[in-house]
Amino acid sequence: MSNDGLKSAYELAMERFKKKDAETGVERTPLTEAQKAAIAEIRSFYQAKLAELEILHKSRLRGMAMMDPAERDLLDDAYRRERERLASERDVKVEKTRAS
Repeated sequence: MSNDGLKSAYELAMERFKKKDAETGVERTPLTEAQKAAIAEIRSFYQAKLAELEILHKSRLRGMAMMDPAERDLLDDAYRRERERLASERDVKVEKTRAS
C-alpha cells in the first residue's frame, strides 16, 4: 500500500496483521483456481443445507398452532445446534481445502 494519504482502520489493521504474521513466520500463499472453486462449491452446498434447515424449522413452528413455550424452546435449541454443526462442518472443510 502506498503511504500517501490517510488510511482506514481496516487498512491499518491489515498492515498490523501482515507485520505480525511476518514476525511469527506465518506465510500466506494465494489460493489456486481449483481451491477457489472447491471452496465456492462447499459454501454453496452448506448455504443450501442451511436454507433447507430454516424452511423445515419454520414449517414445524407453523404446524404447531398452540405450542407449549417449552416445546418451542426445544425446537429452537435443536435448530440452533444444527445450524452451528453445519457451519462448523463447512468451516472445517474450507480450511482443509485451503491447506491442500
